Amino acid sequence: MVFKSKIKWIALFVLLLSFVSLIRHLSIARFSTVDLVQYTAMAGFRDDFAASISGTQNFRNKKLWGLVKPLQSLQPYANPRSSYPVPNKQSNGFIYAKIFGGFANIRSSICDLVTISRLLNATLVIPEIQESTRSKGISNKFKSFSYLYDEEQFVASLTNDILIVKSLPENLKAARRRNAFPTFKPKTSASPKFYIKEVLPALKKAKVVGLVITDGGCLQSILPSSLAEFQRLRCRVAFHALQFRPEIRELGHRMVERLRAWGQPFLVFHPGLIRDMLAYHGCAELFQNNLRERQCFFVPFLALVTHYPVVDVHSELIQYRRAQMIKRGIINEELGVDSHLRRENGSCPLMPEEVGILLRAMGYPPKTIIYVAGSETFGGQRVLIPLRAMFANLVDRTSLCSKTELADLVGPETHLPLDLFQSPPAKSEEQLKEEWKKAGPRPRPLPPPPGRPIYRHEKEGWYGWITETETEPDPSPVDLRMQAHRLLWDALDYIVSVEADAFFPGFNNDGSGWPDVSSLVMGHRLYEIASSRTYRPDR
Repeated sequence: MVFKSKIKWIALFVLLLSFVSLIRHLSIARFSTVDLVQYTAMAGFRDDFAASISGTQNFRNKKLWGLVKPLQSLQPYANPRSSYPVPNKQSNGFIYAKIFGGFANIRSSICDLVTISRLLNATLVIPEIQESTRSKGISNKFKSFSYLYDEEQFVASLTNDILIVKSLPENLKAARRRNAFPTFKPKTSASPKFYIKEVLPALKKAKVVGLVITDGGCLQSILPSSLAEFQRLRCRVAFHALQFRPEIRELGHRMVERLRAWGQPFLVFHPGLIRDMLAYHGCAELFQNNLRERQCFFVPFLALVTHYPVVDVHSELIQYRRAQMIKRGIINEELGVDSHLRRENGSCPLMPEEVGILLRAMGYPPKTIIYVAGSETFGGQRVLIPLRAMFANLVDRTSLCSKTELADLVGPETHLPLDLFQSPPAKSEEQLKEEWKKAGPRPRPLPPPPGRPIYRHEKEGWYGWITETETEPDPSPVDLRMQAHRLLWDALDYIVSVEADAFFPGFNNDGSGWPDVSSLVMGHRLYEIASSRTYRPDR
């Protein structure tokens, strides 16, 4: 009896301590986050219920949509601040360039090209955007540079900075077709000394020099203080000279008006899930971990089978692209890296479900209008499912624009047959027997277990080659055309992102490393309105 009574007293004492500890933790959570927006599930439900009854809601929460007061005094100014002579009409020669890559690579490369032309006192030939010139069947209405940007605006804005021509003189075009002029392939981190010591002598001798830019830039991102005027020239190119062609600007502003017509502010989220960027930073296991979590949730016994490899086809595609970057010298690292460490260091993007949790914790209600930017979301719509579950008003360009509007933006194009992936032909029984005879001495060991099951849907589509061959096939005409279209979609998203009430990037590198659209948008928003609400999450 005495022993039982002691147990009762001990149990009562433990319950009392648990209750005191719970009260203590609740008080700490309530009063230690004074600077954060207080959000609870009941409060969010109450706000949504009240809004549905009254039809109105106070969407202009200053903590969520207001300007950032400490930045209101900033006034960016990109004009020259010292003696800045106009360009000399007697230049050292012509510089023509071929730019490869996506939207961010193109925009960064053009800014660098203008700066290099000023540094070398050279005449710049309008750069060639290879994503549009390589594509087959693109509308004859737009070519190369004019497919994305306004040529006349570009030339007029830089009249006091460099000399620009639309093409080489007729007497030099034939020599270029014969590859008679020296061509350089500069790295992204090339210094001004490289151009002065290596490129300038060749320019003075041949009068024409070609540049092939493949890695998203051709000049180091931060210039020395002695070249401050060249850094400001970059800003003038990015924020004034590079204007999209009128059709893109018109449709982009129309999209912003449609978003504002709903009577509430909107937030733009750029996932930053791009294959090249994921490969550059070694984030292949992001998709592998998500697949492992889903399989362990739906099939619990798989978590107990330690030898079962859980690999996603997207992880394999990222690793293949990373191997290409290592071979080209873009990355000086090993192929296999620990994505968990990269993720902890902030080198990998936030997944959409993580962004949704952050936005809800910050106080954004479930009915917040979120525009999803980005022409490419590696992993497809499946990675956005958790975010859509948290925020019902998730829209993109296909939600705001009709097919006719997007088709008019692209222009008339010739019809291309659908070029689906064709798997290799099946081997005949005789071929299999012949391979078995040449397989080696008997007894042969049992074949290793398959790395993972390969399903039918993985053998079809744009990624089907990964299950059949070791090399990625050359892009088809349909693929090339889609790459050109992505430039237009990124341009539309860029306009909406700059004009948004709030911008939240899933990934940004602040201008260092592989170029990304989010960093360009954040810089443009800082230049236009420094106090606009632009988030920089600590990944």
